[in-house]
Amino acid sequence: MRKLIIVTLLIFSNYLLAQEDIYPIYKGCDASDETTLASCFNQNLTKDVLAEFKVPDNVKRDNYKGTVHVIFVVTKTGEFEVLYVRSAYKELETEAKRVFTQLPKTKPATYNGRPIDMRFGLPIQIPLGSQPTPEKITKERGEENLVVNNPTPTPAPPKQPSTIKTPKKDIQNAVKSTYFPEHQSELNIPFTHSTYDELNYYFDKGENSHTGFKPYLYSEAAKYVNLDTQKTALFKNKSSKWGQKLWNEHFFKVQKDDYWFTINPIFDLQLGKDNSDDVDYTYNNTRAVQIQGGLGKNFNFSASIYESQGRFADYINDFARANRPSGASSYGLVPGRGKAKDFKENSFDYPVAEAYLTYTPSKFFNFQFGHGKNFIGDGYRSMMLSDVATSYPHLKISTQFWKIKYTNVWMWLEDVRPTLNENGLSARKFVAMHHLSWNVTKKINISLFEATVTKKDENNGFDINYFNPIIFYRAIEFSRGSGGGNALIGLGTKYKVSDNFSTYTQFVLDELTVGRFFDGDGYWGNKFSLQLGAKYYNAFNVENLYLQGEFNLARPYTYSHETPILNYGHYNQPLGHLWGSNFWEFVGIARYKKDRWFGSAKLNIGNKGFDINGLNYGGNIYLSNDDRTGNTGVELLQGNNTRVFIADLQGGYLVNPATNTKLFAGFTYRKFNPAQAITDNGNETTTWFTIGLKADLFNWYFDF
Repeated sequence: MRKLIIVTLLIFSNYLLAQEDIYPIYKGCDASDETTLASCFNQNLTKDVLAEFKVPDNVKRDNYKGTVHVIFVVTKTGEFEVLYVRSAYKELETEAKRVFTQLPKTKPATYNGRPIDMRFGLPIQIPLGSQPTPEKITKERGEENLVVNNPTPTPAPPKQPSTIKTPKKDIQNAVKSTYFPEHQSELNIPFTHSTYDELNYYFDKGENSHTGFKPYLYSEAAKYVNLDTQKTALFKNKSSKWGQKLWNEHFFKVQKDDYWFTINPIFDLQLGKDNSDDVDYTYNNTRAVQIQGGLGKNFNFSASIYESQGRFADYINDFARANRPSGASSYGLVPGRGKAKDFKENSFDYPVAEAYLTYTPSKFFNFQFGHGKNFIGDGYRSMMLSDVATSYPHLKISTQFWKIKYTNVWMWLEDVRPTLNENGLSARKFVAMHHLSWNVTKKINISLFEATVTKKDENNGFDINYFNPIIFYRAIEFSRGSGGGNALIGLGTKYKVSDNFSTYTQFVLDELTVGRFFDGDGYWGNKFSLQLGAKYYNAFNVENLYLQGEFNLARPYTYSHETPILNYGHYNQPLGHLWGSNFWEFVGIARYKKDRWFGSAKLNIGNKGFDINGLNYGGNIYLSNDDRTGNTGVELLQGNNTRVFIADLQGGYLVNPATNTKLFAGFTYRKFNPAQAITDNGNETTTWFTIGLKADLFNWYFDF
């Protein structure tokens, strides 16, 4: 046992060392170890720069005394590339660039064993003499907004021995902005499964991390992973301003001591073809702008405005038309995005706006108010709260202390079915929920979930009882009666088997009659859903290979209610699993990335019982469960038992890490095989090819 512990510690220590930045190995530094490599690089490089540098004659005649600020990079191929030079004389700038072209090629810096670009700042003092050495520009800083020297001659700064680095404050005077100011903010990290699958690897290795409620704050992630290092390691060597903005950075950024903001145009441009005879091609044309910023250290804001038109695979178009919201201008419902208008031939026009404010007054609390989505769980699906439906207004309070993270959310939702429309307005309902995450040990996490759906009554809106952030809502439902709200409770677990492997579960109880749970007569009131899953990072010792397997199940009538508006749904889609209820499903996912290249494969295999012959078999959460087929004999997959098989393949290239813009190609195969034909086509088979360029900022689910 002792040997095993020693070996484990050695492996772990070696891993930590592998994560450190290793300096470039400059000429004459081959024999240096990691502790002396930085000083050798600094001294030898400074010596060569001073030996080669020729002060122009006009600078000498003017008796100029000042500093030439040089920002340069040692590229991943070992070349020296000057990114920025600022001086009072153009001749000095030209000379500095010339000197760096004469430097010998070096062995590049490495991070985690991979060659990376590493940036440095070197202030060259004029007249030449004893000189500060280069200092690495840390990933928290960039090279823009250099201070311009006063062109008027100034006294020469005190001489320093060549072995002493420039103090950090001098570098900060030369470099004031960061590439990604959001990384030090209280903003949400955009929730996509591909991004969070990678983040969770670092969270799971950290101490006292909570992964059950998403999206995460950037400030949370900063405790476990250096996002600056990850993104700058992918930077392309582009010297032009527009090249940097296209491949590496934000489109527009302003950053001062007490405020900052960024503006990015974002796109989702797709073109494809499915095997439908109804349309010649599929497409999506999204143009959007995203504005983010911060005032002071604790207050941040974000707004994204999307203008979109699209036509999708035929089964998605059919869903959009079948779930058309109320309103004369409504033509359909684009899954996950919202109400759509008619656009040209068989297409949809669907604008979307999302925004929020976030404030963190102390290390214990975060407050958010805005229009967006949330997700509870560690899986691809969630049985508690998913990001399937369109965005909604919400207030969220997160409290974190000791081994606890406690999250309260109050949501304003809409039931947009035409039958519930009143005076041209959709029916309004509300959800109050809390989620308690407790790290029992370093490996085991347990979470408790509770939510209540309530409707607007004749006299008021959100019942004040549900604003209590601590009380158990089930007690409120009991005191007010079942007609006052629909309460759900749930239990989640997570077990970190190792740094690379973890398991997770969810169990949601909508209703339970204990005395009839084990009697075997299939009592309808035993309504629950279940999730079991596992994740494997760096699978089979292949770096950046990610595997996930997940099983989901929901009994008939789960998430529905006797009063239809109190169902657990929003905008004609579920708030839980995309398939609603009365189903089982297996999801298998594989992802791999290499530098900017990525690829993924996903399988969805399952069965769902659909309603048929005008009877409610429990698969549609928007129907009253009082109209059920019976009190007993209720079985999983009752009704029109339908086999579903979906395979989705994607691959592509990351264009810009600042906006997560990707060039991609995808293929989807869907086999929908009901026991009794639902449409004239009988068995429905879809093959769908797509290519496109998109800013990958949210999940979009077409696997139903």
